[in-house]
Amino acid sequence: MQEIINIQNKKVSYKYHVQKKYVAGMVLTGLQIKSIRSKKVNIDYAYCSFDSNELFLHNVNFENSISNSKNDTIKLLLNKRELNKIEKESMAPGLTIIPLKIFLSQNSFAKIQIGISKGKKNYDKRQSIKQREAKVKIGRLMKKN
Repeated sequence: MQEIINIQNKKVSYKYHVQKKYVAGMVLTGLQIKSIRSKKVNIDYAYCSFDSNELFLHNVNFENSISNSKNDTIKLLLNKRELNKIEKESMAPGLTIIPLKIFLSQNSFAKIQIGISKGKKNYDKRQSIKQREAKVKIGRLMKKN
């Protein structure tokens, strides 16, 4: 029985409005997949960018990786049609491509969910904090009764 691996980018819901989501494969080395399976990956500051019609993931922190001096860049595997669609959508001003989560598929392949997102303003962030605190408060009141 395989352990479920689901590495989330915890800052996404606070910093961004996610508009569309896509799932892509990743080209990884042995040490990188080993650190994913041991859940020692940080994607909080990661982002995606295009380079000659290919999508790359930057600033991923693998704990088992020997090369701490350079930031790891990972090629993402998508169909040509999907790449063109994502590139057109991300060209709009204010939109960026960020990783949402890394998981293992049923065939034990490492996949990443990326999202086309728009950054939140400060008042949007304050509104998110108010909603989260209200949910916690309601949960506490329901637990008391």
